[in-house]
Amino acid sequence: MANQFSFDIISEVDLQEVDNAINQATKEIQQRYDFKGSKSEITLNKKENSLNIASDDEFKLKSVIDILQNKLIKRGISIKAMTYGAIEPAAGSSVRQEIKLQKGIEKDNAKLIVKLIKESKLKVQATIQDEQVRVTGKSKDDLQEVMNLLKSNELDFAFQFTNYR
Repeated sequence: MANQFSFDIISEVDLQEVDNAINQATKEIQQRYDFKGSKSEITLNKKENSLNIASDDEFKLKSVIDILQNKLIKRGISIKAMTYGAIEPAAGSSVRQEIKLQKGIEKDNAKLIVKLIKESKLKVQATIQDEQVRVTGKSKDDLQEVMNLLKSNELDFAFQFTNYR
């Protein structure tokens, strides 16, 4: 039996689920009465990990974002994984907004995770590896306590646990 157990804390968004949520949101927008004749659209840029949302005015743009957020939540994607850009004017009195999707844990957030784990005084080690944090320990119970600790803290970014061994 192994004397060390570990898991990774990562932050990724499943782009296929995002694409499915966009398709559902687009169908709902096409069917809704308050969007009749409106030029509202949502596009996914997989290379840049971002969404571009365009609509006729700021009110409709916020409605489109609200519909999209509901679809993302139903598909298990955290709203915390999204960083909203500024609302910009576009051609023909319309507006647009870019939303960046989180990929990897930023250094500051990784340091915060390590600090929280060290303050808990559990017998585990947390190390930052690129855009993820690896937690190792001799007891599976300690690792599960770390998971519960992180879930109970209201962190302002999305994260998942993987490679639990």
